[in-house]
Amino acid sequence: MDSLIYSLNATVPVFLVIILGYVLKCVKMFDKSFLKTADKFNFKITLPAMLFMDLAVTDFAAVFDLKYVLYCFFVTLLCILGIWGLAKIFMKDTCIRGEFVQASYRSSAAVLGMALVVNICGDSGMIPLMILGAVPLYNIFAVIILTFEGKNKEEGMIKKAFWDILKNPIIISIVLGFLYSVLKLSMPVVLQTAINNVAKMATPLALICIGAGFEGKKAVKMIKPTLLASTIKLVLQSVVFLPLAVWLGFTGDKLLALMVMLGSPTTPSSYVMARNMGHEGVLTSSVIVVTTIFSAFTITGEVFLMRQMGLV
Repeated sequence: MDSLIYSLNATVPVFLVIILGYVLKCVKMFDKSFLKTADKFNFKITLPAMLFMDLAVTDFAAVFDLKYVLYCFFVTLLCILGIWGLAKIFMKDTCIRGEFVQASYRSSAAVLGMALVVNICGDSGMIPLMILGAVPLYNIFAVIILTFEGKNKEEGMIKKAFWDILKNPIIISIVLGFLYSVLKLSMPVVLQTAINNVAKMATPLALICIGAGFEGKKAVKMIKPTLLASTIKLVLQSVVFLPLAVWLGFTGDKLLALMVMLGSPTTPSSYVMARNMGHEGVLTSSVIVVTTIFSAFTITGEVFLMRQMGLV
């Protein structure tokens, strides 16, 4: 029951903010022009600020574990390439393939994941190391996949993807945040407070935009890929790679962070990125809603099993 309450406390507020966005759209508070501007603002300003601060204030040297970081890195790489490869073979609708792949692998590691682990452990545990191993790959491959699986394919896509990665605000913020942490640079309190204030807008703004941009009729038509992507995100990756992690000796907060990496809901930032890279975003928003709802139960089940087995 405690695990269920922890999970519900982390996921239900997220779902309520999505509903708020939908209600505000219904009462004509938002129009498409506002949502387009809000998506761009979130993509270029608030999300980069959040990721920069998450990494800049983390002391990686104090908790560094090369074996663990490499496991996070290679498991994430295998998941991304595996899902993308299977989607290439079996998914005939190329218009939603990029969204499907991104929504299937990209976890809410820094937002919902952090909340879940703090609720269970009392601190962020090994989340920073997991972020170091997985989140840069999340974003780099999101740019690559959404570019190559876009509607408007063109010559020179490899070059375009390369430049999109280099100038992507989220990628830049990750690199700067990591360098800031490693170099142990100091930050004036005034500047830190200002960046934190901007960063705090990232998740609620993304969730409101998801709700306001949610289109029920289109979402119903995509129920099959939505449920498949949600199953991959919440269940299949965990079933394959968590037992392997236990076999390799990862337990406690390391295992919990891996649970977040593999089985937490799809991050709201995936919707922001999809929309800003020319995709419709309907499938992505649907997967975010479904994974947010059901993660309370799947994550609770995983935590319960780990506790029963004495692993956490």
